[in-house]
Amino acid sequence: MNQATIQPSVTPAASSRGVVVRNPWARNLLSFLMVFGPGLIVMEADNDAGAVSTYIQAGAQYGTHLLWILVLLLPITYFIQEMVVRLGIATGKGHAAMIYQRFGKWWGLFSLVDLQLLNFLTLVTEFAAIALVLEHLNISPLLGVPVAACALTMLVLTGSYRRWERIVVFLCVLDLAWFALAFYARPATAEILRNTLVPSIPAGGLTASLVFLVVGIVGTTIAPWQLFFQQSCIADKRLRFADLKWARLDTLIGATFTIIVAGCMMLTGNAALRHGFSFTDPAQMAADLSKVFGPWFRTGILLLMINAAALGTTAISLSSAWAYGEVKGWPHSLQKSIKDAPAFYGVYVLCVGAAAGLVLIPRAPLQLIILSVQVLAGIMLPSAIIFLQLLLNDKELLGERFANKPWNNFVNWTIIIVLFALSLVLGAQVVAPKLFPAG
Repeated sequence: MNQATIQPSVTPAASSRGVVVRNPWARNLLSFLMVFGPGLIVMEADNDAGAVSTYIQAGAQYGTHLLWILVLLLPITYFIQEMVVRLGIATGKGHAAMIYQRFGKWWGLFSLVDLQLLNFLTLVTEFAAIALVLEHLNISPLLGVPVAACALTMLVLTGSYRRWERIVVFLCVLDLAWFALAFYARPATAEILRNTLVPSIPAGGLTASLVFLVVGIVGTTIAPWQLFFQQSCIADKRLRFADLKWARLDTLIGATFTIIVAGCMMLTGNAALRHGFSFTDPAQMAADLSKVFGPWFRTGILLLMINAAALGTTAISLSSAWAYGEVKGWPHSLQKSIKDAPAFYGVYVLCVGAAAGLVLIPRAPLQLIILSVQVLAGIMLPSAIIFLQLLLNDKELLGERFANKPWNNFVNWTIIIVLFALSLVLGAQVVAPKLFPAG
């Protein structure tokens, strides 16, 4: 819904003519609230179960030494998703559809296969985290995981984009609880400020495990599915150029909120390091910290992990369903009922069900799967951003006003080069394990 359509009637009215909002401040606030949602959701949903595990592991192993990486990632996440906002508003189409349209079937298929593979593996990590949490809550994963899958399926089967969006925004807001956990863990303020503002390498130097974890942090903070999800979300919400400044603000708020929450996760993990607990997985760490802070601390971490998995599952599954629907030409909108878009909802249900089933395989190495998928996302991200960068330089598509400016291109190509360099470092580590010291 664009700004022009909400101005005549933005609130319920006693008369059929509605209520005209004449106050500019109130009109701007209502315009923003109508646009608000996709930016926060796409960012905070990326603080999914894999992100919780990765950030907490970073804090548990290296304390606050990696906080500065999150500061660097804040502008990067915003710049990348801002391009998605412009492209989605300009075209009214999803990312997968635009790649097929502008680059042809072969490249379109390449990007779609990449997306679906990584999305499915990421979904496995969401349910792996749910299984880990359920075990620590003394609930059998054989019961809890299928129940979670059914609940996450029902979340989207409402035939209403607005209803889905409101529920998911509420789940995002629940992540404010990470602030309370980080504060209660009593981190040293001076140490936080120093390691946030001044880049540093943890004691032990550049080890293999540190490189692996840094690439994992990048991969979990900026994921390829985000490009597809937000553009499809904007198309489904039918935003227009009049909404662009509000969509940018929505994205900036989402990026800032997400990075701060990620920092709180690191600080929560840092509590385990300070109290001498070795890290195996977040659920076990929560149990260890309950000995220091009490059982509520453990319960809070476990429930927030389930919330993170729910956010990640619905967003990632929808990005797959939207992308496949766009390419196949199926009806693909949360505004439609199951009867009107059976294939779209079918892809969503299939993704959720298959990932949940895979996690129930006995003795699966869940924590290794979780971190490895974040690293895979970091490796695959550069190619996804290149498609986005090329589309944003297509002036025939966007026009002179909304295509990338020279400074946009400088920033974006710098980001792409850095991400490729990280991918090459990780590849070199795999090929030559002795390149970096063990650690």
